[in-house]
Amino acid sequence: MEQRDRRLTPPLGALSGAAAAATAPVPDTAGFLAVEDLTVEYAGTEVVHGISFGVRTGERLCLLGPSGCGKTTTLQVIAGFLSPAGGRVSIVGQEMTGISPEHRNIGIVFQNYALFPHLSVYENIAFGLRMRKVAERAIKERVGSVLQLVRLPNVASKRPNQLSGGEQQRIAFARAVVIKPRLLLLDEPFSNLDARLRHELRAETLELLQQLNISTILVTHDQEEAMYIADRIAVMRSGHIEQIGTGPEIYHRPVSLFVARFVGESNVLDGHVRQVAGVSVVVDVPCIGVLVGTSLARLLPDEPVKVLIRPESLRVAASSTASAVNRWTARLERVLPLGARTEVHARVQEHRLVAWQLAGKWQGGGPDSTVELEVDQSDTLVFPAN
Repeated sequence: MEQRDRRLTPPLGALSGAAAAATAPVPDTAGFLAVEDLTVEYAGTEVVHGISFGVRTGERLCLLGPSGCGKTTTLQVIAGFLSPAGGRVSIVGQEMTGISPEHRNIGIVFQNYALFPHLSVYENIAFGLRMRKVAERAIKERVGSVLQLVRLPNVASKRPNQLSGGEQQRIAFARAVVIKPRLLLLDEPFSNLDARLRHELRAETLELLQQLNISTILVTHDQEEAMYIADRIAVMRSGHIEQIGTGPEIYHRPVSLFVARFVGESNVLDGHVRQVAGVSVVVDVPCIGVLVGTSLARLLPDEPVKVLIRPESLRVAASSTASAVNRWTARLERVLPLGARTEVHARVQEHRLVAWQLAGKWQGGGPDSTVELEVDQSDTLVFPAN
């Protein structure tokens, strides 16, 4: 995640200005795609459990989650490759049940790109147009146009094995959009690329999607990729959707410990509730003492909880005798310069905490020196342990 100075971050639920605009929902201009109570079974075992969500016209929605959570299975049902055990998929009000994949007018970029190795780039891109019996002159124009779009105008005669991984990904994208689909599905499109190329193509893909204004569903397990490309994110776990929202909503206001830990890095402490007052929770944490945090869950006194603190939320200061809520004396263990940020590892009694500082901002000492750690209540998130 991009490093930010969390001292400038307003309290939970009180975002304003640019931050408020970032968390504002995308206008629901049209119910373009509707997935309603979708259930999918494999060999008698239910793998997707009655999920529902929608995609708006021109919107980019990401299905985010770990391997095996059901996100690719959901994509395959929308594409028509799998039949659901229950529920329905509708596009612009038309139910897709019984409609074959080739008649749904959906473009797909597969994880392995699925380019035909024996065909040229031109023929790979033209394949879907020929299946639709488009006139040859129009095929030539559209293939040429889409090659210009993906910035590969001179590779039409090459075979896929003559292209780099990044070029193959662009050709797979070109083949998906040349048919002028009403919906685009991207299944882990960057997973086979190295880190640097993945970042470059992620930026290019976002630019193309904004230019084409195609309703899109992206499947990924990479939370940074989801944040970068998607207007909204649906976090999936074990065949369920845990939370749907914008990137800032998912990151700053997670509804469960799973979402909080899956999207971003965290320090997690075990404790018990001492007192609850609205969304404010006082928690006893062994060997640290009392924390004051924020919870959207209904908690009870003495209930076991997990306290989550983002590394960028922890502030590091020189040692002081001052006492304050959510402030502790810590012993430095490691200070790691990591380019854009400095990662500080410190120990409070038996607890090891990690804090991120902007590169160049670290002015503390070395290992075994003493520092003060502090965090705002709004950045101290409390979740039921169970």
